[in-house]
Amino acid sequence: MAYVIGDACVACGACEANCPVGAISMGDGKFEIDPDKCIDCGSCAGGCPVGTIQQG
Repeated sequence: MAYVIGDACVACGACEANCPVGAISMGDGKFEIDPDKCIDCGSCAGGCPVGTIQQG
């Protein structure tokens, strides 16, 4: 199950920088994770300073 970024995203870009497969990109006011590219490694969640990334 892919990770998802919640509404508390502050658009800092830490998650995008931590994603080893490039599954994260800027969406409408916050970053978004492409579920087809996500490999469920959790690197993005571990690097999120506000803890808004969780497994969906």
